[in-house]
Amino acid sequence: MFKPCGPNQPIYCDPQYVVHDSFVPRFVPVVHPVIHVNRQNVVNVPRHIFEPQFRNEVIDPGYPGRDFCKKRPCGWW
Repeated sequence: MFKPCGPNQPIYCDPQYVVHDSFVPRFVPVVHPVIHVNRQNVVNVPRHIFEPQFRNEVIDPGYPGRDFCKKRPCGWW
């Protein structure tokens, strides 16, 4: 079953792997779009405008009372 080897016969074992990783950069473009927006916001601001108005008023005290009728006859106008 077991076969003896001679004194000068090599013995072969299963191989062991030793990996030496090295890296080489490869640039991949990544684009980041940037959008600039110029925005104008309309703001309502009150502008007060004054319009002068003129009117004429007549202040009429009405018909005089009895004291006036005693001094002058009523219906004198």
